[in-house]
Amino acid sequence: MPDYPLLSTIKSPQDIKKLPRTSLPQLAQETRDFLVAHVSQNGGHLASNLGVVELTIALHRVFDSPTDHIIWDVGHQSYVHKLYTGRREMFETLRQVGGLSGFTRRDESVHDPFGAGHSSTALSAALGLAQADKLQGKAPTTVAVIGDGAFTGGMVHEALNNCDKTLPLIAILNENQMSISPTTGAFANYLARLRSSASYYKMKRSTAKVLNHLPLIGKPLYKLLLRTKIALKQKLYHSNYYEDLGFFYMGPLDGHDIEQMERALREAQSKKTPVLLHIKTKKGKGYTPAEDNPDQFHSVYPNPPTAPTYHAAFGEWLCHAAEKDTGVTAICAAMGEGTGLHDFADQYPTRFYDVGIAEEHAVTFAAGLAAGGIKPFVAIYSTFFQRAYDQILHDVALQDLPVRLVIDRAGLASGDGPTHHGIFDVAFLSQCPNMHIYTPATLGSMRIMLDKMLQKNNIPTALRYPNEAENEETSRIFYPNNDYDTFGVKTDTPLDDTISAAIVTYGTTVSQALLAKAKLKELGVNTIVVLIEQLTPFDVTASKVLSCLPPKGPVVFLEEGVKHGGVATSLLADMVAISPSLAERYYPLAIEFPFASPKTPCDLREFHHISPKDVVETIMAHLA
Repeated sequence: MPDYPLLSTIKSPQDIKKLPRTSLPQLAQETRDFLVAHVSQNGGHLASNLGVVELTIALHRVFDSPTDHIIWDVGHQSYVHKLYTGRREMFETLRQVGGLSGFTRRDESVHDPFGAGHSSTALSAALGLAQADKLQGKAPTTVAVIGDGAFTGGMVHEALNNCDKTLPLIAILNENQMSISPTTGAFANYLARLRSSASYYKMKRSTAKVLNHLPLIGKPLYKLLLRTKIALKQKLYHSNYYEDLGFFYMGPLDGHDIEQMERALREAQSKKTPVLLHIKTKKGKGYTPAEDNPDQFHSVYPNPPTAPTYHAAFGEWLCHAAEKDTGVTAICAAMGEGTGLHDFADQYPTRFYDVGIAEEHAVTFAAGLAAGGIKPFVAIYSTFFQRAYDQILHDVALQDLPVRLVIDRAGLASGDGPTHHGIFDVAFLSQCPNMHIYTPATLGSMRIMLDKMLQKNNIPTALRYPNEAENEETSRIFYPNNDYDTFGVKTDTPLDDTISAAIVTYGTTVSQALLAKAKLKELGVNTIVVLIEQLTPFDVTASKVLSCLPPKGPVVFLEEGVKHGGVATSLLADMVAISPSLAERYYPLAIEFPFASPKTPCDLREFHHISPKDVVETIMAHLA
């Protein structure tokens, strides 16, 4: 790694304040060099962090963190903030289990006043923190940094609507798209400079004061001038939305000009009222590959899968399905590339809908399409589907609408941690009446399940899979000769008198069950592995699973999902109703503390006690 002579001296935000202005460009360059070197090695969000270097420098030169609150929406662009707040030495462990988080976490630093990982939450949190300070008689400044993409989420606008005009709050709209919007230009820049100056704000207040005190004509004249100003801005600048909601608007400004940013932030801080500071930055700034391809460098993976992934196979299947059926449509929430829908978007642009970061809208929109006779597939990451639970329950399941939910990134997310663990979807989806949930263990079985979902025109369906490639051993054992004609419940071997224990699981977690079986065989214990491919209805699955179990011996249910409300505990009730004695030899291994996070490097499955080692220990401890 190269040396970073200036960056290495930054131990806290106070050190940035001490730097002469002439040293700031060097600090910015060293910061970018550091990010490129470390993120390329460990993975993480690169382009977005390269774009906020100057902004972060300005923030820490103007404000006094942690007294003043700096909140980063999503948190994926907080790496520079972490570097400047005493966490540079931890960057070797970035996004590793037990290491530095790729997002903001309250338990990681006092400089992270609010944890994040999902989009569009920062302004609501900032309003809450600012209001809490007000209630306690304190008046620090609260800053929320929000990317323009997050403004596609309705939560930001709900927060804007809830703004208290007495709060010392600054919302920074970081517009980091590659193109320049039509509102820029000489006149817009001039207007921005004028309207963000102290003299303008002082003149605005003085005019209101004078006119409102003139007898008879004063107040009507002020209202007339105000309406004229608003109309003029609407005609020439189109920026009054935020001011109408109670914010003092400043911008757009160059987010890479540190001096300009400092000046604007100090001016915003002096207002003691909500300010919307609109800045423009360039994703990937200073690193040509990221500048040219910001989408590809949004999130960098050190060892990306080389074999076909489940989401890639889903995208391929959907293109073939759309070719045959004009009713097939695809919906995503700002994750077209991540969910494997880029080819579908290119081939069927009129049937592809990226609704932005608006998962709730995505699901109800799909429900409307389904009510109109279309066949929508909604592809969203498991952790983000949580946001649309009410819509799934109320708008889809309650009406038995044939919306097809495609749940990507199911399972533990070792690099991203608890904010991105896809371990709740089965628990909440299984509570929706008539919802059929499919869990493929191979690419071939997934295609058959998708075919089945396409045919289901009277109920909602869901299919979940992880961000990984197919396990060849699973395919060989459970689907010899590519036998994918039927699915439901399968075993790796016929049930006979030599089997003394069973491991039950679903989806790709079956590969972990097979590892446990191999170790048990070395210990002289013969087991059967039961693979569930369709989880619900539970009563139907229960009878099928029971028929695969030995009459005696421990039965371990291995699940990479939450224990309470998960399949292991939900299925037990239906199985015990048929075979009461099963309760005495049934051992669910699932995630009991889903928000727990390791403090030191470890195997994440072992940390949550759902590893092959835990299966082996459980079975050995309960053998007769």
